[in-house]
Amino acid sequence: MKRSLPTKTVVFRLSSIGDIVLSSPLLRAMRASAGPKARIDFVVKQEYADLVKFNHHLSVIHEFDDARGFRGLQELRDTLRAEEYDLVVDIHNNLRTIYLRNFCNTKEVVTVNKRLYERWQLVHLKRNIYAGNVPIADRYIETLGEFGITDDGKGLELFIPDEIQFAVSGKIAKLRLSEFNKVIGVCPGAKHFTKRWQKEKFSAVSARFAKEMHAKVLLFGGAADKSDCSAIASEIEMRVSENAVTDLSGEFSLLEVAAAMEFCDIVLTNDSGLMHVACARQRKVVAIFGSTVKEFGFAPYGTESVLIENNSLTCRPCSHIGRAECPKGHFKCMNDIGIDEVYTASLRLIGK
Repeated sequence: MKRSLPTKTVVFRLSSIGDIVLSSPLLRAMRASAGPKARIDFVVKQEYADLVKFNHHLSVIHEFDDARGFRGLQELRDTLRAEEYDLVVDIHNNLRTIYLRNFCNTKEVVTVNKRLYERWQLVHLKRNIYAGNVPIADRYIETLGEFGITDDGKGLELFIPDEIQFAVSGKIAKLRLSEFNKVIGVCPGAKHFTKRWQKEKFSAVSARFAKEMHAKVLLFGGAADKSDCSAIASEIEMRVSENAVTDLSGEFSLLEVAAAMEFCDIVLTNDSGLMHVACARQRKVVAIFGSTVKEFGFAPYGTESVLIENNSLTCRPCSHIGRAECPKGHFKCMNDIGIDEVYTASLRLIGK
């Protein structure tokens, strides 16, 4: 017999971009099940709070200031303890969330099944014992299976205030996108080196779109991606024209990037947080995977997509999050993925 969700629940997911965006189907399903009067709160790192701050399925957002270290964690613990939640849904399940849930005076706790054993087997022994490729978003939902929570099939979502959407629309209007046949979003960044396709290849495939399809290229990324995005933009300008590309990296917040993606016909991206943002905006996505694999659950979710990877290697995956360098020294997982392969897959997806 299925149980009903209690009237006061808190969800833990401190980081990072993709993981938080992937929690949106769970939050939507929880609200639909619990009703409008129930409390559904969320605990997140301060730097990622905007990803859930405007989510109308949530009641209260508790922000953890990572810069305050353990003192900040203690203060958050005291805040949560005072709330006396009926249920903690821990879809992060790391040392910090274990500490918080053990000391927040909650009646019941459920935690996500992270498939740690299956992941260890695949990374270290290259044995795939996963029982199907269950996406992370679905793993979050199965955490509350006993409460009758199921996927509604509506995919990811990201809530953007009107003022941000209008402000970004005004900036994008100055680019006169209507003069182009297509708009291509490009996200060349990723936190770890082995998850990044080479910037020279992003430059080449983007320039090809600009030249052969009369497309406008929009480059997205954070401050850490500025150097690579600047180099890509310079190469496109040299090969095509200055008007063919606009580098928006480091200029927009996460929600502003999401708002700008609304104008893209397709998004080319690595396995990164911005890939999931593009999915939440229902963009067509071409995702390039290097050292990671779809079995980990982070493939594009809920939108039209193509995942490009080198399946001929016995050394993949070498990590579930990426590495600073290729442990084998050859980096074939990315080196062997060519410009033609990505361009052809993109054309099929874009419908030309």
